[in-house]
Amino acid sequence: MQESAIVLLSGGLDSATCLAIARQRGYRCHALTFDYGQRSLAEIEAARSQALAQRVAGHRVLQVPLGEIGGSALTDHAIEVPSPGKEGIPATYVPARNTIFLSHALAWAEADGAAAIFIGVNALDYSGYPDCRPEYIEAFRRLMQVATKSGVEGRAITLEAPLIDRSKAEIIRAGSALGVDYANTLSCYQADSAGLACGQCESCELRRQGFAAAGIEDPTRYRRPAKS
Repeated sequence: MQESAIVLLSGGLDSATCLAIARQRGYRCHALTFDYGQRSLAEIEAARSQALAQRVAGHRVLQVPLGEIGGSALTDHAIEVPSPGKEGIPATYVPARNTIFLSHALAWAEADGAAAIFIGVNALDYSGYPDCRPEYIEAFRRLMQVATKSGVEGRAITLEAPLIDRSKAEIIRAGSALGVDYANTLSCYQADSAGLACGQCESCELRRQGFAAAGIEDPTRYRRPAKS
């Protein structure tokens, strides 16, 4: 019987690739997307497009109003999205976001008997978020062992982060080989309602550099020229 997996699907480049890898590994995939009060709701539509294109077994969009808590440029319009290259953890970090998302994924996985959870975090070409590092993933794996009925009874759900040590170019090449349509992904921190990327934020910059390094044409739709 085919094992199932819960895949966190944001609508971005990394999560779309992560979903394709989970499918390649033979899992019956269920996608989980969050409407958490982010600036760019167009990314939810991108997630729906990827879920449809990759023929997931199910797709849920959950509302988690992190905007009511604030503390991030992605959920609070009073905080400016920073330019690329600034030192330290950027203002686009959303407090505890991956912990909250993984907790929901873990609940769904345990309730439905899924064997694995997939998350597309990356610790090489990324913005320096603390919840994208290998030590964070290892810590959450330990939590899953002791905080769930399945873990205590010896049926632990696995947490997979297949992109954790890959460059953006490597991720793009891997996804392209698996047939991911990156034109239907959105990585911008402040894309408009039509899904046009700003071309100026750090996420746009990392994406643009990744396509250039991979030697693959960037299919991103920008509302202003990308930085050269």
